[in-house]
Amino acid sequence: LPPSSITTMLGLCVLSSAASRERPPDDVSPLMLALTTFAVLFSALNCLSSSGTQPVPRRKPYSALSESPMIKILSGVAAKVGRASAPTTASASNGLKPFAARLQQSLVKLKLSRCKVFDKAVMSDSSVSSSSIVAVEHIFKSVSDSTGTLTILSDIDFSLAPRETAAIVGASGSGKSTLLSIIAGLDTPTSGTVRLAGQDIFALSEDDRAALRAQKVGFVFQSFQLMGNLTALENVMLPLELSGTKNARSMALEMLKRVGLGERLAHYPKVLSGGEQQRVALARAFVVQPAVLLADEPTGSLDFATGDKVMQLMFELNRELGTTLVLVTHDKAIAARCERRIVIEAGQIKPD
Repeated sequence: LPPSSITTMLGLCVLSSAASRERPPDDVSPLMLALTTFAVLFSALNCLSSSGTQPVPRRKPYSALSESPMIKILSGVAAKVGRASAPTTASASNGLKPFAARLQQSLVKLKLSRCKVFDKAVMSDSSVSSSSIVAVEHIFKSVSDSTGTLTILSDIDFSLAPRETAAIVGASGSGKSTLLSIIAGLDTPTSGTVRLAGQDIFALSEDDRAALRAQKVGFVFQSFQLMGNLTALENVMLPLELSGTKNARSMALEMLKRVGLGERLAHYPKVLSGGEQQRVALARAFVVQPAVLLADEPTGSLDFATGDKVMQLMFELNRELGTTLVLVTHDKAIAARCERRIVIEAGQIKPD
């Protein structure tokens, strides 16, 4: 402790006006609980602290407690250990709110902000034409380094209707995956924007984009991206639980049965084949019933026969749930199954 904070004499904890300390900066402990720690007369033996901040009684408070501006240490015989102290000034009252209350307020604010995002999206749905669920508007993407500026995408402009299936095709390095990441809001363009259900996703903060993505978008990756420490059922339940869905287990169970994995619910990804892992990924993507499903080379890690079965299942689920499907692929046969082909060449859309 700073020498000016507490004067210790023969094991006694003594406070005086000369020894009173100045208020430390607010960043000492911004989340400290607003509790009072009481020190009994013979502090060397009987200095007690609140069990709310220290699991077991200790001979003196933690440094984080004694140094925090939100804690008062009282000398003399304590009436009761762990009693909360009231702030003495109006300025301190804002900083001395109990952590639980502050956390609850933060959660409420987060829920309200997410509701605002969804409300905007719903309002946009009513005002935007039903012919456009995804609108990519004059997207440019470039990166710069010591050698100069590299243009990845140049004036990409197209829109997709609800329930439409589209394949983004092109040579390696043409910008297909970058375009898919921008459509998802995972990457930002140099200029231009993307509208999802009429909502300009790049007018939102990163947190609001994530909230909108969780509500509207599903993903299927080439490398599956399953959680290795979760079972197949738990992997599918995960997005439902994050969104607060009450019947997450039953919905996940039904979707896994739909993709033919009703007998593999308790299996971890490491004991599933590549095709089974991709079917778990499909179930996880479709279980939230997204408005848009984005797939990046979904059969790239699978053999031809397994990949064909996975794609057949993907198109069936897409038709059943009415999802707009956008997939990146090198496979001409898969691209031919889509209603629309978007050919990217050297960062630009070329006529098919």
